[in-house]
Amino acid sequence: MTDLASQARELQLKFLLISFTDLFGIQRAKLVPASAIPAMARDGAGFAGFAAWLDLSPADGDVMAIPDAASLTPLPWQPEVGWVAAELVLAGTPMAQCPRRLLRTQLERAASLGYELRSGVEAEFFLLGADGGGIADPADHQEKPCYDQLALMRRYGLIGPLLEAMEQLGWGPYQADHEDANGQFEVNWTFAHALTTADRHAFFKVMVKTLAEQQGLKASFMAKPFAERTGNGCHTHLSLWGAAGAAGAGTNLFHDPAGELGLSALAYHFLAGLLEHAPALCALTNPTVNSYRRLAAPPTTSGATWSPAGISYSGNNRTHMLRIPDDQRLELRLPDGSAHPYLLQAGILAAGLDGIERQLQPGPRRDNDNYAAPLAPDICPRLPADLGEALDAFDGDSRLRAALGEEFCQAYGRLRRRQWLRDRGDISDAERLACLDC
Repeated sequence: MTDLASQARELQLKFLLISFTDLFGIQRAKLVPASAIPAMARDGAGFAGFAAWLDLSPADGDVMAIPDAASLTPLPWQPEVGWVAAELVLAGTPMAQCPRRLLRTQLERAASLGYELRSGVEAEFFLLGADGGGIADPADHQEKPCYDQLALMRRYGLIGPLLEAMEQLGWGPYQADHEDANGQFEVNWTFAHALTTADRHAFFKVMVKTLAEQQGLKASFMAKPFAERTGNGCHTHLSLWGAAGAAGAGTNLFHDPAGELGLSALAYHFLAGLLEHAPALCALTNPTVNSYRRLAAPPTTSGATWSPAGISYSGNNRTHMLRIPDDQRLELRLPDGSAHPYLLQAGILAAGLDGIERQLQPGPRRDNDNYAAPLAPDICPRLPADLGEALDAFDGDSRLRAALGEEFCQAYGRLRRRQWLRDRGDISDAERLACLDC
């Protein structure tokens, strides 16, 4: 077992950020001096859970965040400070609603079946001006700005240090580009064990926002910041590998040269589980009111939304919810930038394992352009139209709830339902103006 205090000394850390991600994906942390690290490693850092997005009351005792030394990451821009992911304990009992623990539980369940989930995410983000009201680069105005070299290099002062930081951390970054919307960027790094990917995803959001702030900018992972532009996706790449000690340990179990498109029967069962549970998964992969402005959106100024409208799968075709880009993996194109780093992976794994356990079949592959010639609803069922519908589907998916645990599902559902009821009542300035003459 890795000793946190020893690691901190070796890295010459002066402080530690003991951090957890609450149910809404917000990073919560305490800054701890080096002298206090041994006690914090043993007992955890105390938080009032009601003050974060956890389903608790002010009457509940302290939530203790127990750091996982294996996740320790020095801040590349502030190397005397280390970040460490933590899991939550209340009254001596691990909390079922702790997102990181939920993912670890799903990974342990997969390991018991002989599987290890390896995943990667494409985390898209916008760079906005200091007030967050519009994109930061006034020269970024092409109708089709994707891969624009000049716009990318105008942000070299941010993207370059970001790639250097990721290399320093050993993540294996391999490319960065300007994405499909004006002001939008994406950085890709190597896939890994799903818990590692989730930790890195959580840290990546902090890193991008911090480096942007240092340049007087704001970074946004919001699903759809601008109605006329492509939204922020979080496309997730998935493969199951043989778990340590199991048959096929260390090999990609999704790959089968004899299978359709080079994928195994196991991969298609996993894919079928994602199709089966897609409406309920939306509550986790598309968790905000704004998320549903991205799904099934009208065409953008670039010509396409790059987001799915229905539940279908295809080969190397980006107009469907699930894509098979090659003979090694699946790509789920449903999640958006606001997806929770840990709940995203946990929900996907729970749904995929259900497909495997029940030997579900995904049906025929669809190779049409689902934007220009969409499939009929009886062939390609529609995704939830809003967060309320997604939460209804989540409430009604008994198999997914059983896999994730009813205690977590109730806590998450209560908080998201409260958010939905609050935000659906908001009246925008545009709505008010449109109705002046009614």
